[in-house]
Amino acid sequence: MFCASSQKIDGKYLDLATQVGTELARRGHTLVSGGAVVSCMGAVARAARKAGGRTIGVMPQALVDLEIADSDSDELIITADMRERKGIMDGRSDAFLVLPGGIGTLEELFEIWTSRVLGLHEKPLVILDPWGLYAPLRRLVDGMYDAGFTRPDVFDAISWTTTVEEALHHLERPGRPLSPNAEELGEAAPG
Repeated sequence: MFCASSQKIDGKYLDLATQVGTELARRGHTLVSGGAVVSCMGAVARAARKAGGRTIGVMPQALVDLEIADSDSDELIITADMRERKGIMDGRSDAFLVLPGGIGTLEELFEIWTSRVLGLHEKPLVILDPWGLYAPLRRLVDGMYDAGFTRPDVFDAISWTTTVEEALHHLERPGRPLSPNAEELGEAAPG
């Protein structure tokens, strides 16, 4: 899950994160996030745990030192830096959901999106954007495609959604677990 850590955002984004966390847990999925206790990252994790879900937070030591780590995570992984953080999050995730966020969220989105287009993974990638925050980004990438800078499959690698239900529908694939290391953790695949 990639989402905001800013504390200056409208409450509707926190409500969306809460809905996502609740629904992920209700469906039996484990949340892997950036491990912050603030903003959308904190809201989605708290909601998932409140609904009985498991949460894994991954955070660099420098951010832990700022006292924003979600110490209530079922598993909190401390990394040396942001690159290690992303690698662990990528490896522990079976799908990627992007909520509204800032430049850090965009950076994570672009890395996962590029890796998918290049065939380095086949994990579902979904943007949940009820209010059109990412509409300019979509137009930008459309223009890049029209100008020949991106391949036709750039849009096949991502799903753009506006509701929690639609986003999770695109993330879930029958017969395969969405929980990180489900077999290793002894969890069953979601039904």
